[in-house]
Amino acid sequence: MLKTLTASTLLVVSGLAAAAPETFAIDPGHTVVTFEIPHMGMSTHRGIFEAKEGNVVLDRAAKTGSADITIDTNTLSVGLPSFQASLKGDRWFNVGLNPIARFVGDAFTFDGDMLSSVGGTLTILGKSQPVTLKAVRFTCFISPLNKREVCGGDFEATIQRSQFGLGLAPSVAPDNVRLLIQVEAIKQS
Repeated sequence: MLKTLTASTLLVVSGLAAAAPETFAIDPGHTVVTFEIPHMGMSTHRGIFEAKEGNVVLDRAAKTGSADITIDTNTLSVGLPSFQASLKGDRWFNVGLNPIARFVGDAFTFDGDMLSSVGGTLTILGKSQPVTLKAVRFTCFISPLNKREVCGGDFEATIQRSQFGLGLAPSVAPDNVRLLIQVEAIKQS
């Protein structure tokens, strides 16, 4: 009888522990923030931000969470030095005065047990706007490399650059910018 009670108690306690919020640190080596914007109706310019950091808190039992991710705008790379310099200048990201962009997510939506979107606030150039990142895929697993749980996925949204004060006339580049975030985060002990 004592063994049965002890086993039952352990199951209940382990179930409670699994239901607690868990903190995951962004893995910058497996997290990529990119954007796509059409160029004069001919082709698509793509940019990538190299430096990013942050954390995600996930409570899978309660189906809630939060995210706080910062992006170093000075690490923007587009593969064309003159265009890159222009994007870092005062008509676009103005990295001298605004070196950080930030996404703070507080509205996690699930479809069954799968994370389907993260709503929150994106701040660029000191201007904050609501943004919902749609999860294209999301999963968690124990990493064979570090023997810790890793959660990650691909997320996307379309934002309007004019809402953040990002320059250029609509004849050169449309207002809609596709934002793509590949994120992986490692569970902290």
